[in-house]
Amino acid sequence: MNPAESVAVNRRDFCQRVLVGAAGLALGSRACERATAAEPAAANGKQYPPGRYVDVHTHLGQTWNSTEPLSATGLLKWMDENDIAQSVVLPLTSPESSSFLLTSDFVLQETKPYRDRLVPFCSVDPRTSYTGGQKGLVSMLKRWVDLGAKGFGEHKPGVKMDDPRNMALYAACQELELPVLFHLDEQRNMDAPGLPGLAKALQEHPKTVFIGHGPGWWASISGEVKQADLAGYPGGPVAPGGAIDTLMEKFPNLFGDLSAGSGAGAITRDPKFGRDFLIRRADRLMFGTDYLSPGQKVPQIDLFRQIDLPAEVASQVFRDNARRVLKL
Repeated sequence: MNPAESVAVNRRDFCQRVLVGAAGLALGSRACERATAAEPAAANGKQYPPGRYVDVHTHLGQTWNSTEPLSATGLLKWMDENDIAQSVVLPLTSPESSSFLLTSDFVLQETKPYRDRLVPFCSVDPRTSYTGGQKGLVSMLKRWVDLGAKGFGEHKPGVKMDDPRNMALYAACQELELPVLFHLDEQRNMDAPGLPGLAKALQEHPKTVFIGHGPGWWASISGEVKQADLAGYPGGPVAPGGAIDTLMEKFPNLFGDLSAGSGAGAITRDPKFGRDFLIRRADRLMFGTDYLSPGQKVPQIDLFRQIDLPAEVASQVFRDNARRVLKL
């Protein structure tokens, strides 16, 4: 989430519109009961912290010059208030990604006392200088993996999605089995309608898990997307032939992060399509919020408490997919 997104729509206004749109989704007391019921702490023989959700997208520290810093204890308090068992904490290491850079070392240090609940990722800008070619890049990332990093991202550089420097990073992540959570819009990881750059990355790195996020990614839930749509929040009915469905059908290593206004908006812009999409792609979608500042309102909290999903779909989207992909 970033100030550039607010050019298209004010964050607070957008959240209000999302909640109105959510009212059009199938609701009912059974859905609310599912959403508020405590989840078992054990699953598949593993013991997890109690909570209905795993949030795959949060940040610590001060992200933007217009936001307040968020501490690890502040994040944990907010998680407890919103039934979130575990959260992924993402660094931001590209100059286009945020006002203040959040390094991998910072994220690893801040999450270290709370690793049962706060899951650190690592990241490096693809334009960073390094020696040793691919071996050197793998060595850089392995340093953070050895300290506990479970994935790579938020990957948010101002280069094309299939830029050769990005492709080198995807190859290194493939070697280290690090899922890549990427942001895609008209300023970061740029692509064209239909997402051909992403398709190339998926084709050439079949063992790298890619997790899509951002306005350009979520605009691509619909067909008939124009280049300008990749920069904002398209509304209205979803046209057939969206790149997300097309690419998910072809590439089993592609997933979606439902966070931020872009993720909530993609589900609520066409309520019937949104619910059907969640069910159809239940094994590829992950709950997320992009929570990054104290008191921030996030539309996912109300949206996913209200939307009526089959129990097995809800469990996959809300927590199981993230735990499986991140090997938690």
